[in-house]
Amino acid sequence: MEMNKEWIKNPEIFKMNRDDPKASLKYYKNKEEMEHEKSSFKILLNGVWKFEYAESLEKSNDEFFKVDYDCTTWNDINVPGHLQLQGYGKPMYVNQIYPWSASEEIIPGEIPLHNPVGHYVKYIDINDEMLKNDIKICFHGVESAFALWINGKFVGYSEDSFTPSTFDISQYVKAGKNKIAVQVYRFSSGSWLEDQDFWRFSGIFRDVELLLVPLTHLDDLKVITKLNDDYTKAVVHLDLDIIGQNSDSEITVSLYDKKQLIASETVEQTGKQKLHFCVDQPQLWSSENPHLYQIIIEITENGKTIEVVQQNVGIREFQIIDGLMCINGKRIVFHGVNRHEFSPRTGRVISYEETKKDLLIMKESNINALRTSHYPNQAFVYDLCDELGLYVIDEVNLETHGTWSEFFDREHILPNNNLKWLDNILDRANSMYERDKNHPSILIWSLGNESYGGEVIYQESQFLRKKDQTRLIHYEGIFYDRSYPDTSDIESQMYTPAVDVEKFITEHPEKPFILCEYAHAMGNSNGALYKYTDLEKKYPLYQGGFIWDFVDQALEDKDGILRYGGDFKDRPSDYDFCGNGIVFADRTLTPKMQEVKYCYQYIHMDIDEDNIRITNNNLFTNLNKYTFFIQLFQAGQLVEEITQIIDLEPENSYLLKNPFTVEDRATQYHILITVKDQNNHAVAHEQFIYECHKKEEYAHLDITIVEDYLNIGIIGENFQAKFSKAKGLTSYKVNDEEMIRVMPRPNFFRASTNNDVENKYGYRYSQWLPASLYAKIKFMKVIKDKQKCQIYFEYQLPNLGDETVNLVYTIFGDGEIVLDMDYQPNEKYIEMPAFGMMFQLYKEYNHVEYFGFGPEENYIDRNSGAILGKYNYDVKDNMTKYLYPQECGNRTNVQAIKISNGKHDLYIRGNVEFSALPYTPFEIENARHIDELPNIYQTVLCIYEKQMGIAGDNTWGAKTHDEFLLSNKDKHYLHFSLKGR
Repeated sequence: MEMNKEWIKNPEIFKMNRDDPKASLKYYKNKEEMEHEKSSFKILLNGVWKFEYAESLEKSNDEFFKVDYDCTTWNDINVPGHLQLQGYGKPMYVNQIYPWSASEEIIPGEIPLHNPVGHYVKYIDINDEMLKNDIKICFHGVESAFALWINGKFVGYSEDSFTPSTFDISQYVKAGKNKIAVQVYRFSSGSWLEDQDFWRFSGIFRDVELLLVPLTHLDDLKVITKLNDDYTKAVVHLDLDIIGQNSDSEITVSLYDKKQLIASETVEQTGKQKLHFCVDQPQLWSSENPHLYQIIIEITENGKTIEVVQQNVGIREFQIIDGLMCINGKRIVFHGVNRHEFSPRTGRVISYEETKKDLLIMKESNINALRTSHYPNQAFVYDLCDELGLYVIDEVNLETHGTWSEFFDREHILPNNNLKWLDNILDRANSMYERDKNHPSILIWSLGNESYGGEVIYQESQFLRKKDQTRLIHYEGIFYDRSYPDTSDIESQMYTPAVDVEKFITEHPEKPFILCEYAHAMGNSNGALYKYTDLEKKYPLYQGGFIWDFVDQALEDKDGILRYGGDFKDRPSDYDFCGNGIVFADRTLTPKMQEVKYCYQYIHMDIDEDNIRITNNNLFTNLNKYTFFIQLFQAGQLVEEITQIIDLEPENSYLLKNPFTVEDRATQYHILITVKDQNNHAVAHEQFIYECHKKEEYAHLDITIVEDYLNIGIIGENFQAKFSKAKGLTSYKVNDEEMIRVMPRPNFFRASTNNDVENKYGYRYSQWLPASLYAKIKFMKVIKDKQKCQIYFEYQLPNLGDETVNLVYTIFGDGEIVLDMDYQPNEKYIEMPAFGMMFQLYKEYNHVEYFGFGPEENYIDRNSGAILGKYNYDVKDNMTKYLYPQECGNRTNVQAIKISNGKHDLYIRGNVEFSALPYTPFEIENARHIDELPNIYQTVLCIYEKQMGIAGDNTWGAKTHDEFLLSNKDKHYLHFSLKGR
């Protein structure tokens, strides 16, 4: 048989000579290798390969695989790696549209004419000892299709970018030098099934392994655990498939708990074998306690070990009980996140170390579940989830979103009822299932993502149900096509607002409900996240969700700057829509994670002046493994601390008397409870802020007022303030230091967030931009006193009729200036985005200390997880590094601010929101990339009565919730003071 390029565009041909998929097992030559986790049966072929690139299928090299074709002079390429990140073609980011959109008009199954091809060649040496085994080669990920030749002979063909393709090459290899030749096609008919929201690459992007297989060999293993009704006894069922003809073979199967042997059995025959082990009082696997047992299978011949296989086993039960999804008999709630495998330097080539870091971040942030959006991940991801304790929705490599958008020819929706694609999709589902079937972390099989509905996907669900009765089947797409409602065991939706989730659950109690995607974390987002997690407590049927998504899909350019779609001259593109992470591309946490961790915490605390009620929302963990740090603060300073261990069983509450008594209401007191684990890592927190009635006091010192027909000067002890009667405050000097760079002015505008851009913020709020830029003083007056001076300004706002803003400066003898600004909105105009003042200071004023909510930026709809305290930062670091510059750096519930240049300080006091950034809102609004912002030349201090929330239900139209908007009916009032030293 020879390679036929017609296969590439035939959806009914997706593999040739490929081995049937098997479980991802760990094979070793002996127990010593197993102890060191180094296998001589697996030889990595990663590294430098020889490479040639062709712009199209027609220009591909049809001779390169031949033995006598010299490829040694070709360029080098790294495997694993993407062609587009190694100088061949461009990386392209698109969401639901296909890469050939607007370039070529083709229908599903057809492939574009512009179909680049990569030719890979690797020369390897094989010795006589290796030839005593069967020899196979495994490609763990090749995008999107490839053909394989060994020593000039065609071996096979495979599609499906994200599951292994293994070929038996025993008959093709020889002792000595061998030539491996691989032709990789960027697009195939399978590309129609891989329309995920991600960067489009091609090439060999996962490991390539040479497998040495003993002639007697454990070919496959299936592990199922079953528990009795009270979970006190378990049975571990094993299905073994042992190949080989040697009658002297002996197979010993043992079950261990760590190093302790629980049971062992010997099998003396090859073929398909069934065994089971009984375990009394098993330690059950869960996210809270990911306890793993070990199966060790040792094959010997004539008393000599020839193969050892190690498989972790988690004993757990996942099923629907009384209409709810339950883990080990208890209702589960998914505090989940979607995660693309992605690195800013290497794309979807992501290492074990990077992956482990991702999963540890999840665990440290109270995330308990992972959806492998939208394809099977590398095998070690599931090993890590087993070990660390993360619940997994494992997803078939299937997405056809671009075939059923509102503008597409609906005759060609894929796969729908087109049985021509059935075998292809079942093969993808089977490859995922067989490889991953033994992982306890996988609770749910997902049939794919955003591929509409229809018979094909229904048959896929039936296929997986027949294969596996220990897990549930998930598919969100039936939301759009209910013709086969039994496709999914779960009602799964995307981005449904919390209020609509509540309505749906009350009207449709037939299935447990999750949001497989929600709280779209694009840019400065995740507002009102708590509304979703509050549903967990109110409705048992609501069983959580998976935030979209974990990490920004951003690529570093040659200068090390993070870039998004379109920045590589790639078209079409969906631009910065790849920046949806609660973690930045470099794995630093975004400010959004502060809120996620709080909303996802499992220890709930209600605090008032008398009592503290603690609720343990864990399913299996007593709180006595944690330490409670109960702290009382006065004006941000720690006054008293009590540490306590609380013995509280799961799903129970405990009432603790508040240990502190606070009578003083003239000073700000608050209680902070932080719960830490044995590694001193905070897992939960809560605070209670006492009501405070501070009395404002001002200096009683004489001042000198100097006035002419243009200006007013107020001179006092070590300070001087100057006002233009036509423009406002022009100078504020303290100890001969000028502190004001540009005259302060009212500000009603903020730079748009990604959510704002997509909900027509600029269109709806456009009048507030010129109101901020061009407000004009209509009237002013001065009231003079021996010890204070009041200057009234009345601002008229362009495009807003007769409405005016009143601003009063009251200057006291010690240099403190009190600002009072008010505005009565007119209901016929839309509410303003923000109500405040903007001060432009000299850039040397670059360090901020404040007492308010922190430590991360926060907003009125995203400050549940923020903590009242004293914090500090450098102004340049407050410009949050979102891919697309936008509103950022705000703090709420702020009572005091100090901005310093190292010699002089500017103090602000009041109850305000504020931000201190190197740029004005207008400069930020004009930039599309961080490097488009100007060099830092000033510090911009914005002090607000309030600014609107940042929203986050989705980033294609969802607005900030009404309660987090500024009123267009009620009077706005901002009051604060500033004082230099």
